[in-house]
Amino acid sequence: MVIMQKLREWMLPLAMTLGASLYLIYHSLPQLHAAGPFLEKSVGVLQPLLIFSMLFLTFCKIEPGELRPHGWHWWLLLIQGGLFTAIGAAVAVAGRHVHAGHSEWLVLAESAMLCLICPTATAAAVVTRKLGGDVAGITSYTILINMLASVLVPLVVPFVQPVEGLDFAVAFCMIVARVFPLLIMPCLCAWLVRYLLPKVHSALLGYSDLPFYIWAVSLTLAIAVTTKSIVHSKMGVPMLLLIAMVSLVCCVFQFAMGHFVGSRYGRHRGRHSRRITAGQSLGQKNTVFAIWMGYTFMTPETAIVGGMYSIWHNLYNSWQLARAEKNHGAHEEE
Repeated sequence: MVIMQKLREWMLPLAMTLGASLYLIYHSLPQLHAAGPFLEKSVGVLQPLLIFSMLFLTFCKIEPGELRPHGWHWWLLLIQGGLFTAIGAAVAVAGRHVHAGHSEWLVLAESAMLCLICPTATAAAVVTRKLGGDVAGITSYTILINMLASVLVPLVVPFVQPVEGLDFAVAFCMIVARVFPLLIMPCLCAWLVRYLLPKVHSALLGYSDLPFYIWAVSLTLAIAVTTKSIVHSKMGVPMLLLIAMVSLVCCVFQFAMGHFVGSRYGRHRGRHSRRITAGQSLGQKNTVFAIWMGYTFMTPETAIVGGMYSIWHNLYNSWQLARAEKNHGAHEEE
């Protein structure tokens, strides 16, 4: 029992360490490089399956009627959408002639934009449940912020980084095509199982910790991919450090603002739940989506910011979960 508790407590740091170590071992052993294309293709197939499974099991626990907007949702949407648009407008006003001589500042501005508009992580509901938050609340926000990003990114990005042939309709369809299979489909499948196969649904509810362990495997793969992008980056160390700093500042700011907004809603115990839920909604990001947006819509170098943000938010989540496990253990002893 003690071993399992310690394992859960250190699951995320272990997954992050394992992911980075696996890639570094692969990179340092030329004998393994021949398997590179197969491994890359396998990760590309396995990661979406893991995310789908994790979300499917999470949606099985949520009643459809529980998915509704709350007051704090609108404040978080305003923060994400407003800051993304404001930075985009500032870059657009500065003009492309400025960008040509200061490309590093354009990369940093776009990196901040990606960190701010990036939707909530699909795994955020798993962490939120572990921390005692509102799973339905964060799931509702995840849907809302994906809808906002689908509209705002195609509207704002052309003024920041014009791409020939990429108009609003094309960019919107590209984003929706990535969002639908890994966000909407698990929800629909979970509800079909709930109403058409109630016995199967009831059996699935017994695996309450399974999404957490699926997320740990997914995190291992994500950190391995992040390590690869950093190792193979052509940017100099100073620029990498600046991007890391931008991602860290954005991470701290968004968790802090989420906690602040959430703490203004609910009373007593409900206030703690909303604080946790809003913090995870704003701070824990779908960094794979951020990486994709970076090399699809922005200056390609910005794609690395998603991987760096992933390190920061997972380190913070590790600390939160470790603290929650210790508090839970202390209560059980009492």
